[in-house]
Amino acid sequence: MQQSWLVFALGSAFFAGLTAILGKVGVAQINSNLATFIRTIVILVVTAVIICWRSEWEPLNRLSSRGLLFLVLSGLATGASWLCYYRALQLGPASQVAPIDKLSVVFVLLVAWLCLGEPMTWRVAFGGLLIVAGAVTLATK
Repeated sequence: MQQSWLVFALGSAFFAGLTAILGKVGVAQINSNLATFIRTIVILVVTAVIICWRSEWEPLNRLSSRGLLFLVLSGLATGASWLCYYRALQLGPASQVAPIDKLSVVFVLLVAWLCLGEPMTWRVAFGGLLIVAGAVTLATK
């Protein structure tokens, strides 16, 4: 159970990969902003069904106001990310857009180090540099 995060992280990577391919095909025939809206509705419905199925609804007054603030900010960042991602997929090849999108990992490493106090070891820094090198290699002709 201690490594269960890894299963979900691998699932996230797998589904993010599918997102690129399915999204690329979808935005070929639909405006990227409308495509993002449709995707958001699907996510909203699926998540609501899961919350209902697992009986995880909670009254809003029992939720942390700080937690809600950061979730709203996270939602705004996610929306901006999706709008940019779908527009990039509409304009460019998925095989180049997806690696650049994965530079988000490097941004996470830097922000986690600077703002959350997570350690920046030589392994973390080197791994981040490898991600940048890989993204640049895959995204350039």
